[in-house]
Amino acid sequence: MEQRKEQEISHYDKLAKDWQESKKENKWDADAEYLAHGIFASYQFLDAWLKNNVKKNYTLLDYGCGNGIHTILPAKLGAKVTGIDLSKESLAIARQRAKKERVQARTTFLQMDCEVLDFKDDTFDIILDGGTFSSLDLQKAIPELARVLKPEGTLIAIETFGHNPLTNLKRNINKLLGRRTGWAVDHIVKTKEITLIKQHFATVDVHYFHLISLLAFPFLSLPGGKLLLKLLEKIDSLFLRLSFLRRYAFKVVIIASQAKK
Repeated sequence: MEQRKEQEISHYDKLAKDWQESKKENKWDADAEYLAHGIFASYQFLDAWLKNNVKKNYTLLDYGCGNGIHTILPAKLGAKVTGIDLSKESLAIARQRAKKERVQARTTFLQMDCEVLDFKDDTFDIILDGGTFSSLDLQKAIPELARVLKPEGTLIAIETFGHNPLTNLKRNINKLLGRRTGWAVDHIVKTKEITLIKQHFATVDVHYFHLISLLAFPFLSLPGGKLLLKLLEKIDSLFLRLSFLRRYAFKVVIIASQAKK
């Protein structure tokens, strides 16, 4: 196995072990880094899309599922969800989460390399990426996603965007502190990755989130922090109509369909 993949596995196994041992309240509502996604406009958009598009018995791939935070909603909506990840420790949490939420009958979790998918062509109605792309070589991964997606299927991905100099500075500090792997910091999704996706999908829509609302992030645990976030997100919805500002958004949601086989 390539060294970069071993480093990613080690990083996320450690995060998962720390999460398991944590006594933090409401950790089941959060990802491996204790981020509760539901308060953010970007993840609310993702959840709304799933509610509008997931049909009963759809096959859905939770791509790089981590601790299963994105698995539960589509399973509750009636999809047959397969979650894949290379981190055994993360998968163990995902299985616990599915059992806790009583959707274990509609979920399957497999240890698998996201760049070499062990699925037949045209397997999935929907592929959901909850932030895995930066850990991968997308030149290998994107063609695989197009291959296993049904011709009428859709890929939806929520990813951190990599053009904002302030957030890039924070990522590089986290790399120095060991909170991020070097590969992930250096491969945050940028416009060139969106161009790559467009080479493999005929229709690609990109939605941009979090510009000045980033200012609210340090205050979310304080009284009024979430209210401040909502206010700034409303302002963001106006600012991000301007194409020259979209480059500096913190999150993007990419919706791609009509895979080129």
